[in-house]
Amino acid sequence: MSDSAYVQLLDLACGAFLLAAVVILWRRELAAIVRTFALQGVALAAIALLLGLHEGRADLVAVAAGIGVLRAGVLPYLMRRALTAATADRRPYDTGGAEGRETRPVVNVAASLLAAAALTLLAYAVARPLVELDPSPATRALPVGLAVVLIGFFVLVTRRRALAQVVGFLLLDNGITATAFLAASGVPLIVELGVSFDVLLAMLVLQLLTARMRAAFGTTDLDDLRELHD
Repeated sequence: MSDSAYVQLLDLACGAFLLAAVVILWRRELAAIVRTFALQGVALAAIALLLGLHEGRADLVAVAAGIGVLRAGVLPYLMRRALTAATADRRPYDTGGAEGRETRPVVNVAASLLAAAALTLLAYAVARPLVELDPSPATRALPVGLAVVLIGFFVLVTRRRALAQVVGFLLLDNGITATAFLAASGVPLIVELGVSFDVLLAMLVLQLLTARMRAAFGTTDLDDLRELHD
C-alpha cells in the first residue's frame, strides 16, 4: 500500500468513525442508534487494519478482526436483542414507541449537535501539542479519537433510556480504543483481548440489569425509576 493511499484511507476511516458518533448523538430511534454503532465498529476495525497493513504487523490485523467481530457484530446483536425484548411486549394500541425511542433527552437535537461541534474543537485544541511533536498521519488523526471519547461521555450523561446510556458507554470505549491505536500505533493483542472481554462482560451485565428493570417496573427510563423511588 502506497503512503498516499494509506493516508487517504486512514482519513476516510477516521472521518466515518467520528461521523457515526455524531449521528448517534443526533438520532433518537434506538434501533437506528444500534445500527450506527455497528457501522462505527466497522470504521474502528478499518483503522486498526490500515495501521496493521501499513506497518506490516500481523498482530494488529488480528486485533482488527477481533474488533470487527465484537464491536460490529456481537455487541450490536446483544443490543438488538435487548431492544426487541423491550418492545415486544408493548400493547397493540401503544403507538408512541416509548421503549424504542429516546423521547425525552436532557439536551435537544440542536443543542446536542452544537455540543458535538464544540467538543470536537476542544479535542483538536487539546491534541494539537501532541500532533506537533509527531506529525505522522496516525497522530494527525488523534483528535478524532479524543472527540469520540468526549461525545460518548456526553451521550452517557444526557440520555434517559438505559440502552442509550449503554451506547454512550460503548462510544466512550471505542474512542479510547481509537486513541490508543492512533497514539501508539496499536496495543498488544493480549491487552486488546482483555479489554474486549471486559467490555463484553459489562454489556452482558447491563443487558441483564435492563431486562430486570423492565420486568420489575415496565420501563427503562431512568427518570421514571427516580420518580418511583421518590
